Amino acid sequence: MRRNAIAVAALLLYCGLYAETESKKDSMHVYLDEVVISSAARANEKSAVSYTDVSSEEIERRNIGQELPFLLDLTPSFVATSESGTGLGNTGYRIRGTDANRVNVMVNGIPLNDAESHDVYFVNMPDFASSLSSVQIQRGVGTSAQGAGAFGASINMQTEKLRINPYAEIANTYGSFNTWKSTLKAGTGLMNGRWAADARLSQVLSDGYIERSGVNMKSYFFSAGYYGEKSSVKFVTFGGNQRTNQSWNGVNPDSMLVNRRYNELGEYVDANGNRQFYDNQTDNYVQTHYQLHGLHQFNPELNLNISAHYTRGKGYYEDYKVRAKLNEYSIAPVVTESGTLTRADLIRQKWLDNHFGGMVWSLNYNQNWVDAVVGGGMNRYTGSHFGKVIWMRYADNLDPNKNWYYNTVLKDDANIYAKGTFEILSGLYLNADVQYRYIHYALDGVGDKYDKSQGRLTDITQAHDFHFLNPKVGLNYTINRHYALYTSFSVANREPNRKNYTEVGPNEKPTHETLYNTELGYKYQHASFSIGMNLFNMQYKNQLILTGKISEIGAALTTNIPDSYRRGVELMAAAKITDWLKWSANLALSQHKILNFIEQDIDVYDNATDMKNWVRTENLDLGTTNIAMSPNVVGNNMFSFHHKGFELSLISQYVSKQYLDNTSDEKRSIPSYFVNNVYASYSLLLPYIRSIDFGVQINNLLNAQYVSNGYVWYSYLLEDGSRNSELRHFPQAGINFLAMVAVRF
Repeated sequence: MRRNAIAVAALLLYCGLYAETESKKDSMHVYLDEVVISSAARANEKSAVSYTDVSSEEIERRNIGQELPFLLDLTPSFVATSESGTGLGNTGYRIRGTDANRVNVMVNGIPLNDAESHDVYFVNMPDFASSLSSVQIQRGVGTSAQGAGAFGASINMQTEKLRINPYAEIANTYGSFNTWKSTLKAGTGLMNGRWAADARLSQVLSDGYIERSGVNMKSYFFSAGYYGEKSSVKFVTFGGNQRTNQSWNGVNPDSMLVNRRYNELGEYVDANGNRQFYDNQTDNYVQTHYQLHGLHQFNPELNLNISAHYTRGKGYYEDYKVRAKLNEYSIAPVVTESGTLTRADLIRQKWLDNHFGGMVWSLNYNQNWVDAVVGGGMNRYTGSHFGKVIWMRYADNLDPNKNWYYNTVLKDDANIYAKGTFEILSGLYLNADVQYRYIHYALDGVGDKYDKSQGRLTDITQAHDFHFLNPKVGLNYTINRHYALYTSFSVANREPNRKNYTEVGPNEKPTHETLYNTELGYKYQHASFSIGMNLFNMQYKNQLILTGKISEIGAALTTNIPDSYRRGVELMAAAKITDWLKWSANLALSQHKILNFIEQDIDVYDNATDMKNWVRTENLDLGTTNIAMSPNVVGNNMFSFHHKGFELSLISQYVSKQYLDNTSDEKRSIPSYFVNNVYASYSLLLPYIRSIDFGVQINNLLNAQYVSNGYVWYSYLLEDGSRNSELRHFPQAGINFLAMVAVRF
């Protein structure tokens, strides 16, 4: 990998030596490159939405070693978590309490959310932050909704913008838990006033805080573009190859009292009775993205942007199953000298093989009093899910290539929209946006769950069609260059994801969710001080949430809840105290409620805690309860000291208590936490070198013992009325560090 990286850097630098860097810095080239991101996706100072822009400088400053969610967690209402406890590997996040599968993510205007789960797995895009020029986070419905996850927030990312001059960068990070990150970047600059290319190679290694949660991830980024006077064409490709040890079960709270880092996955007893851990308990996935962007400017007021995209993904996770039931894997009982076995230890692989492609387009018109866009997109997702048993104890004739389950999926997603910003009075802007979206989703084959009542694997064959109309309207009043007010009302609809359909009981028929989102905001901007306030009310109809109900096949079920809401206020402030000292802070105060919540089909056992004597099921009417994993308070504070190339930042985050399910039971919650991080850097300027940058980040400076995420594995009642619950927590690392050296040419 290092040899290839050096070759790429040398080539790009060679080309850059002959670039006509003097040419046309004030031309349309940079503008043409920036428009590629699709203007429908981004908000601006005239928009009536709540948003935060994260600049390339901010990304570069914090991009020492952690994944992207941990680089964005200082934005309002944003909470990041990590399965490994370090911010590497499998990471997750929530915005206003909404989880990642309800947040729409785009790269250069291209939808990134998985078509089935609606999730975005940044572990498949390691070190992607090193190829970003900016990120915009829109809270609430946002200005447009392209993709499956647009149901509470949007993250719009733009990759490397055109750099006029050639450059090269090499950065290396080392830190706690044997963490290594190596990044090599280079670009040609603008050659002959027309051409430019950028490239990056990265590798990330870490043992992780949780036992056996290490990662080995490689990634690349490449872009090449032609920039004419009226037109531009840009090709972008990026991909990742990740091998991650599994730690997604979390840690039992009782086990945490003995060992906070304990990981139960892969544990088994060998033939000699010795406790072992399977050494290939891993998640393995390769994902490659291709984008082709074209832009033509007809005149200064009108331009057309068309983008095509294709994503290829394939991988599997492998795990060791102890005393697995053979019939659930379509394996006949095994006859041994000691008898006939219906259970045995085995090793399985669960595969995913998919293709995602399509196009998006927008026609953009801009004049003094109007900014209008007409656009749309068409995307198709095809894939297959299948599983293999590659080893089994006591089996000599096992076929490791045989699928024990196999199913296919087809999803078509198309939308068309029109939006505009109109200056109806001086400084008063009307925002109007309407989108029509059509989805066809079809499954065919059998799933991986065994239906005891039918004595076979479940048939998940089904098809669904959806037609959504998503309108938005808002007002933005820019009183003067310092003051602005805005308000908006939006409607968003979201189809159920794969699990909502495949892990349900026979009588469950999930339907789509609807969100009615109201925003009211105020902004004050001054050279040395700024404040902002945003009130939000997110009213949900038929929101799909976990209820605690268990299906006949043993899967945790989701059910449409008729009424629920998220309400609150977000406060932002920043000040330039002196030329060398800056302060910024934000605070989110909110409520997240389910109205008339009924916890269904709770198992009741007799007073023996071994759960052998099942008695019945009960339903509990709990009234108004809190939505799981939705903190009422999220606050961030940062002091930054700058002086002659030296920077020192003290960063603090507070997250209040979070309930693990929707019952508002204090015993099934994780406590609040307060975490402090310190970042220090120094930039050394030398002849013939742009800079040598040194950075150190100390995470969890006060060594807080905290948990950022968790879930209820199983909860049941005893006849005496007491409640027992099996919980899992995700503890985060205590004090740890990352140190970086970067040389930039």
